[in-house]
Amino acid sequence: LHMSGITRFFFKMLILAAMLLGLPLAGVFLAGYPVSRYLEFPPKIHYIRHAPFSWTAFGIYAFLILACLTPFILKAFSSTRRVESPIRRLKPFPWWGWLGAIITIFAWILAWTRFPWFAEFQPHTFTPLWAAFILVINGLCYRQSGHCMMLERPVFFLLLFPISSAFWWFFEYLNRFVQNWYYIGPELSASQYFWYATLPFSTVLPAVLGVRDWLISSRWLHRKFDRFWPLSTGFPKALAALTLTLSACALTAIGIWPNIFFPLLWVAPLLIILSLQGLLSERHILSGLSGGNWSEVVAAALAAIICGLFWETWNYYSLAKWKYVIPYVQRFPIFEMPLLGYAGYLPFGLECAAVGSLVAGIGAGIQAEKHSAHL
Repeated sequence: LHMSGITRFFFKMLILAAMLLGLPLAGVFLAGYPVSRYLEFPPKIHYIRHAPFSWTAFGIYAFLILACLTPFILKAFSSTRRVESPIRRLKPFPWWGWLGAIITIFAWILAWTRFPWFAEFQPHTFTPLWAAFILVINGLCYRQSGHCMMLERPVFFLLLFPISSAFWWFFEYLNRFVQNWYYIGPELSASQYFWYATLPFSTVLPAVLGVRDWLISSRWLHRKFDRFWPLSTGFPKALAALTLTLSACALTAIGIWPNIFFPLLWVAPLLIILSLQGLLSERHILSGLSGGNWSEVVAAALAAIICGLFWETWNYYSLAKWKYVIPYVQRFPIFEMPLLGYAGYLPFGLECAAVGSLVAGIGAGIQAEKHSAHL
């Protein structure tokens, strides 16, 4: 099947969107729940009865998370023989990076205070905070490696913003079936809610992928994880087909048993993207694992954790904010997020990287078309 990069992108997005939108709703229909309450906009009614805290469930989840993370933690802190390499000269931190740092400080102050003269704009501090953060992290990338996507891949960088909005709206939709988070703040009409939310949602992918690029430019990360643990399968397309089928079942199950399958909200979209790329014989973010190279995976997961800590920090004292209700593990909060809830950022980082790889295909296609047009 021969398709251009842009055609492939929309083909995969169409399948992904159909599965994410349709399968949880199919689960709701099969369970006999009223479909209308899941389509309320803006969402206001709390109709999911969340399971109470359970030490047993907490222990099982904690064990599984630690079992997955322990090899990486041990590798990160293990001693390795240092290979002498030329000293890297750091670039000066760019002026626009300093501008981003100044805006971040002022936006943070405004987000956490309640000045009367700023009352009209008080609910809208998220976007300037994260726009400034994106400038800072691109500045750090430039200082460390002399490269950053904002300057070197402007088409890719600009595409990330609208695609990020659509990307997070899918998670908002999936959250209707589990109601693990909800927003508090001023009352908004449907149109206000859409536009006021779409703008801050646009900063998610540029922020996470910017931090990922900064981490990837670190020598430490490559020294630790370029040759870590080879992981491959002899039947990639069969595995991709099986994974796609299981992901479809998982998304349907979320609509039926939200208290049990809520973690799959963060995993299923990633598995669908990887499965589609595998079926099309495309390179994806896990391709390097066959040779033992985990650097991209670790960088993406760490990037989401870093951004997550900033998200939760800045959210805590903001006027318009979100809160969590997570079945079985609603205990030991760090800011609003329960402790084990931070594990959800790990697959989310891989999701961001997977979408970023799809967007890179669009950017490459546009650049190729421009180049051919000039010939």
